[in-house]
Amino acid sequence: MSETGMVPERRSLEDSVGEFTRENRDYYGAAFNKIQSTTGLVFSWNMMAALFGPLWGALRGLWGFFWTFLILELFALVQIGRGLWGELGADQLARYEKLLANIARREQQAKDLVAAGQPEDAEAKMRIADNLKRVAAGAKEKADLAATEATSILLTGLALLLAVKLIEGFYANIAYEKQYLRWRANSAIQAGINRGSAIFGGILLIAIWPLTLFRFTVADPDGKLAAMTNGALGDTLPITRFPINKEYFAALAKKGDAGFDWLAANFSDVFNGITATIRWVLDGLEIILIDTPWPVVMVVIVVMAFRLAGVRVAIFTTAALLYLAFMGLWEISMITVALIGAGAFLCVLFGIPLGIWFGKSKRAYSFAEPVLDFMQTMPAFVYLIPIIAFFGTGKPPGVLATIIFAMPPVIRLTALGMRGVPEATKEAAVAFGCSKWQLLRNVEIPLAMPSIMTGINQTILMSLSMVVIASLIGAEGLGALILEALQYAAKGQGLLGGLAILFCAMVIDRIAQGMYRKKVQADG
Repeated sequence: MSETGMVPERRSLEDSVGEFTRENRDYYGAAFNKIQSTTGLVFSWNMMAALFGPLWGALRGLWGFFWTFLILELFALVQIGRGLWGELGADQLARYEKLLANIARREQQAKDLVAAGQPEDAEAKMRIADNLKRVAAGAKEKADLAATEATSILLTGLALLLAVKLIEGFYANIAYEKQYLRWRANSAIQAGINRGSAIFGGILLIAIWPLTLFRFTVADPDGKLAAMTNGALGDTLPITRFPINKEYFAALAKKGDAGFDWLAANFSDVFNGITATIRWVLDGLEIILIDTPWPVVMVVIVVMAFRLAGVRVAIFTTAALLYLAFMGLWEISMITVALIGAGAFLCVLFGIPLGIWFGKSKRAYSFAEPVLDFMQTMPAFVYLIPIIAFFGTGKPPGVLATIIFAMPPVIRLTALGMRGVPEATKEAAVAFGCSKWQLLRNVEIPLAMPSIMTGINQTILMSLSMVVIASLIGAEGLGALILEALQYAAKGQGLLGGLAILFCAMVIDRIAQGMYRKKVQADG
């Protein structure tokens, strides 16, 4: 084609880019042209994105960019805050001061015993004081060592922040060019800049960053926040823990007891490894949901509900979370959500691949079907007996009981969706040269996705139904609240706790279903 023949096409592209970007058309036109004409790695620098980071993403409607770099910058700022004002070693210093007070009391007791004519008892007190002095010296050394790490933590935070800024600058135009391509296919996607979105992004930064920095960089944040606000915020009282009933009925025969004991003794390393893995997942979720200030968690969940499922779901989510917070059920509700999240995540992680395998192999499914029937029809309480025998009590065994009870739906419905893919469609894809992996990824899974999403939804709801049952083995959370209400016939407490479980279930379900419906509407 001649050079003159290329001019209208180039002008059309430039007009399209200008219509999309609206501001700085020439700059973004040149940047998009460079990205589209370069194969492999492309270097394109955006100074505004590097300077303003998440706010630039909000201004341009790149919310994935916004949330990713909001979290990365916050992590770097936390390190910088710890290095500048973090009071490193404050816990060891407080321990050192308590030990000094204890030592002084022991020495005074020894003097009083000497004056009373009891030198042997005084010598014993002095030996205790000497031992405490060695412990105090160790605590002081640890406190001093932690204080000297402030500079290195500060430099690490600065280096991390610089690295994040460089990534923002180099990645911004690539991300924006991808949004431009999506906009060409769907004009509903934001074009140009939106100052309302930028203001909203700024409000999110103000809502998330200061409180999170305060939480992770200041010693005793709850007490100091309570002192600063005259008790309106923060918590100076110990967290109430609900008692857990650890009495169980075990009606197994002696041979069954012996069999369980043999398995527990000979495969203890395997069971301990499984427990440690689940505890690691739970600890990570609880740090996010419980240790992070509840207003921050609430803001993130509500915004996620709004972006994924729409305004109505966001309003309902706000009301549900406010109920949990103002009823004093936030912490135990988040423990419940962490248990559900860990259980549902592991169910989906293992259930979908198994469902795909069973959907493609009739022989494998014929062997798995009786096992799935057993898992679904056996009373949930029965699962607790082997769980206790092999894994003990606590939260990880509760997650394992949830997995056994809630995994069959996602396996069955995934297999059903895979078997429902028309053979003619698969044959056509193979005829066009699809490999087995391409056939699975681009044809079978997308067509089976409605059934898979239904299975995920059922798994989440069945995980919630195990909350009360799992509390019998020390899983804590809202189930413990319901269990206590059952024990003491506390009707009001049981009703309020049941509503909390209901709201948790509805929020998770509405977000998951709304996300899927929104994706289907966008694709349609």
